[in-house]
Amino acid sequence: MTPKARSAGKPPGSLTVLLTLASGQFLMALDSSVMNVSIATVAADVGTTVTGIQGAITAYTLVMAMFMIPGGKIGALIGRKRAFMIGCCVYGAGSLTTALAPSLTVLLIGWSFLEGVGAALIMPAIVALVAGNFPTGRRPFAYGVVAAAGAVAIALGPLIGGVATTYFSWRWVFAGEVLLVLVILACARSIADAAAEERTRLDLVGAVLSAAGLGIFVYGVLRSDEWGWVQPKPDAPSWLGVSLVVWTTLAGLLLIWLFLRWEARLVGRGRDPLVHPDLLRNRQLTGGLIMFFFQYLVQMGVFFVVPLYLSVALGLSALATGARILPLSLTLLAAALLIPRFLPEVSPRRVVRLGVLALLAGAVVLMAALDADAGAEIVTIPLLLIGLGMGALASQLGAVTVSAVPDRRSAEVGGIQNAVTNLGASLGTALAGSLMIAALTSSFLTAVERNPAVPSEVKSTASVELASGVPFLSDTQLTAALDRAGTSPEVTDAALEANAAARLDGLRAALAILAGASVLALFFTSRVPRTQPGAPVP
Repeated sequence: MTPKARSAGKPPGSLTVLLTLASGQFLMALDSSVMNVSIATVAADVGTTVTGIQGAITAYTLVMAMFMIPGGKIGALIGRKRAFMIGCCVYGAGSLTTALAPSLTVLLIGWSFLEGVGAALIMPAIVALVAGNFPTGRRPFAYGVVAAAGAVAIALGPLIGGVATTYFSWRWVFAGEVLLVLVILACARSIADAAAEERTRLDLVGAVLSAAGLGIFVYGVLRSDEWGWVQPKPDAPSWLGVSLVVWTTLAGLLLIWLFLRWEARLVGRGRDPLVHPDLLRNRQLTGGLIMFFFQYLVQMGVFFVVPLYLSVALGLSALATGARILPLSLTLLAAALLIPRFLPEVSPRRVVRLGVLALLAGAVVLMAALDADAGAEIVTIPLLLIGLGMGALASQLGAVTVSAVPDRRSAEVGGIQNAVTNLGASLGTALAGSLMIAALTSSFLTAVERNPAVPSEVKSTASVELASGVPFLSDTQLTAALDRAGTSPEVTDAALEANAAARLDGLRAALAILAGASVLALFFTSRVPRTQPGAPVP
């Protein structure tokens, strides 16, 4: 780190620096959840459909996934602080464009493209700037704060979006993001930078291959609910009788393999790669990345399942749903901040294992508590456990991955790390959603088939309609749909009873896959080191 960079503000490791970087992470994560409760309102305001807004959300995720690795390398070439500030400017321009958007096209430019590109510059830079501004011993605490800020943003997103949409306008959320960006830019002067790499040539071929591979893979995963994972749903695109999800994910994996082969070829020629292949042979780094993948898979699956239970099954408002998720934030913050503070020498492997076990316990407890007569209170204990697990992982994993390589490569690690977390988050939401819908459909059809009050022609119609995928409906929504169809009271009662039971079966199936992912993650915890970075090996 250059003396000039260090003199440009407060000493590295200051509270201002930490809060600035944590605010950046909070801002990036907020967009992933804040508008989910306001999709219908946003669609009506910009003159499009719910599908159009869901497409904008998908496009934002895709842009981030595609440009995260090149974004990390750009930060290494032009300087991490400069990449962070440029990313904030691009993101702020995107938020302002979105706040003023009169149509879906402008919304896509602002929200999906500009904010996605800005996030791809900001998030890898945050990882590198924590490494450059905090000594090794303080990094677990710093990374814990940053990771906790992101997770809290996801938890608070529905509440913030609900308040804004109910009492003001969804546009105020993005206007508020512009103000937060200005505050971050003002405080960023306190951040110390690291010198840019001497070689300033960007691997354009590698950037295209990595962007295309990650983008196509994530796109396929995100469309799995609509297209079907393997067997194509009715009217869904297919090739050779197989869903396009299979082909897009295979194509994405093939491009990622070609990207890695290209990077190895560049190294063999003595040229500078986008990602050095040696990184992926680093046991500690790959162990941390695998745990990040599973953490975000389970985390985003939980943030998909629990709000559905509260808002649809129980009929809570967006505000009440957000309030019920707050207990997760409490234990998450407590674990992320207090473990490094009071147990600085604790074994990272032990903390990570306990964190994964807490995630598993939370999923299992919630699965067991789901019942037709249960209320919103049943989510409290499971969310406290899940928040504890997320906070424990957040307190260790950032330091584990960055300490596995020299600080000069931290931006490179940041790009890979955030690409992996994007993959985990996308796959977690897709798996939870697909398993939930599949179990719900099967349970609903079985209940209807066994009910003698339902006429045969209704059973046949239900089988055909549900083959293309059944929505997760509340009793009120289902009653309205049945009334419009002119069904008899007997059929309506049978359908409502079947729907209530099927919803719970679907939720249990989604939680089961998340619990299974937690168990699978335990097999990889041996890659996490036993000692803290910089501590003597016993």
